[in-house]
Amino acid sequence: MKPTFQEMRSALQAQRMKVSFDTYDLTCDELTRRILKKRIDIAPEYQRQFRWDDERQSGLIESVLLGIPVPNLFMATSSTPDEAVVWEVVDGLQRSLSIVNFILEGEQREELGLKAPLCLKGLSKLPELNGCCFSDLPEDMRSIFLDRPIKVTVLNDKSDRQVRFDLFERLNTGGISLTSQEVRSCIYRGVFLDLINELSSNVDFRTVVVVPKNRQSDGSLQEYVLRFFAYLNGVEGFKHSVKEFLNSFIEKGNQYDEKLLDEYRDEFNRVMNYLARCFPNGLKRGGKGLTPANVFEGVSVGAAQALRVCPQLEVCSKNNWIDSKAFRGYTTSATNSLPKVKGRIAYAKEAFLNHGYIEP
Repeated sequence: MKPTFQEMRSALQAQRMKVSFDTYDLTCDELTRRILKKRIDIAPEYQRQFRWDDERQSGLIESVLLGIPVPNLFMATSSTPDEAVVWEVVDGLQRSLSIVNFILEGEQREELGLKAPLCLKGLSKLPELNGCCFSDLPEDMRSIFLDRPIKVTVLNDKSDRQVRFDLFERLNTGGISLTSQEVRSCIYRGVFLDLINELSSNVDFRTVVVVPKNRQSDGSLQEYVLRFFAYLNGVEGFKHSVKEFLNSFIEKGNQYDEKLLDEYRDEFNRVMNYLARCFPNGLKRGGKGLTPANVFEGVSVGAAQALRVCPQLEVCSKNNWIDSKAFRGYTTSATNSLPKVKGRIAYAKEAFLNHGYIEP
């Protein structure tokens, strides 16, 4: 049935109430000072190494000098462990870097890991400035540049976390596609995220999970760890969206105390040690290929549940059940439904408890 106009208006109003922005005009000088003081984070951990070339940076500098409006910088507030509030760049990292790269000199550049200062090149409107660095400009032109305002839109802490996540995905246009876990690493910072990052380097875990080299640094391994904890300890909260389920679980996890986090760490290490002995060549269908996320969910959580029942569980050397028709049924076609999720976990648990002997 088609919703009424009033229902449409109510839905729009409800979503708008979840979003809260502040807008600022920062001069290039103030933007640079905030970055130096780390009040603006230009290199959040989800950002991969990507840089505009000198010509593209120079084009931005030329626009600023000429007073041509440049696109807004989009940022979000993020609290540090000492409760200081910083702004984290969501969209506009390259523009921010270009401005800083042009202005800063000497030791200040070293603090931010910048290399040689930007010398302008390829300018079309101001070709006379080609080859000039910031220090080569006359003082009045330097002042003009430093005083130019840049519009900054900041998503503040009043905004709903899921909305913040959605906006990060939509607005980050820094020239590279971010994975969901890279965005989580920015939105959901805290003690649980720290634990996930730590455990993603576990040697046994790296033995079990086989992913392509280009996915080893894009948050994929961290998401596998998160999936393990979420489906082991919160599967009843899963509805239909894996992304929202994982977001919700990591947000709750950041409120956990140290004792519970230690228990999580110990169980993860114990389960991965067991699985590394069961699958010394990696968890792969047919003994080759990569480790699908849903296969890892079922096998790892099933193993964890089996070890809870039988802590001294023997290593399962007969593992062809992961290629069985029944298990494939739980891990192919519409796999992100609660019955399929529970089915693959239960099947794996039974397989481990029966040392690999299970009805196909």
